Amino acid sequence: MRFNLSEWALNNRPLVLYAMIILGVIGTISYTQLGQSEDPPFTFKVMVINTQWPGASAEEVSRQVTERIEKKLMETGDFERITSFSRPGQSQVMFVARESLHSDKIPELWYQVRKKVGDIRHTLPPDIQGPFFNDEFGTTFGNIYALTGAGFDYALMKDYADRLQLALQRIDNVGKVELLGLQDEKIWVEISNTKLASLGISLSQVQAVLQAQNQMADAGIVEAVSDRVRIRISGQFRSVEEIRQFPIYANGHTLTLGDIAKVQRGFSDPPNPVCALWERTLLALPFQ
Repeated sequence: MRFNLSEWALNNRPLVLYAMIILGVIGTISYTQLGQSEDPPFTFKVMVINTQWPGASAEEVSRQVTERIEKKLMETGDFERITSFSRPGQSQVMFVARESLHSDKIPELWYQVRKKVGDIRHTLPPDIQGPFFNDEFGTTFGNIYALTGAGFDYALMKDYADRLQLALQRIDNVGKVELLGLQDEKIWVEISNTKLASLGISLSQVQAVLQAQNQMADAGIVEAVSDRVRIRISGQFRSVEEIRQFPIYANGHTLTLGDIAKVQRGFSDPPNPVCALWERTLLALPFQ
């Protein structure tokens, strides 16, 4: 005779009702204890290695930079694929880790990638810039705020943005705060070639004099019986006016830089593409 569950349940209604109530209570309590995360963490298993080589052709970048980095990265053995792009003056290698590699192994793998590329740094062309490693481009930004101010320039807005960045970084569960769309402030020295030619001065001479005046140099120390005094060399530029009043010697005469050049404080030209598009400073807060 086969066991009939429906018949048994009808004959034991109190027991079945009791079991349903107990299971319902247990299910409700268990549901309230489930882990909850608005933005579940995930590991982006890709690293990009960028290298700049200004003036080099795409073929030179490929042979002397990209191929050497690719071959060295293959020694890790923990890659799904390695994709590379070589453009005039730029090399980009994308390292994709094995899909089966556990997330807690990724930091060690990124360390090995940096280490192996660093081992061949001396074999790459000496005038390259980098390599630069980016393993955070998969970061998901949760909030983006625009900081605007009518009548305020970028320098003042950047100052306020820096303060907001420090304040937001102290908030719990904020992983990182980045400032986007910043425009670098610079000192522009515009010199007329006609005026330089009439004075018998070359542009390279002016550049060399300015660099020599503003460079950092160790002047040494003075040893006394009981003290050691560090010597510092003064004369570095501290304002735009000091640059204008900097003396330039030409054909036995002393002129100031302001006599032969226009010196002013300004911003990057051409401007940062993000600034030109948005005309504001952005604060980006990624998920932690």
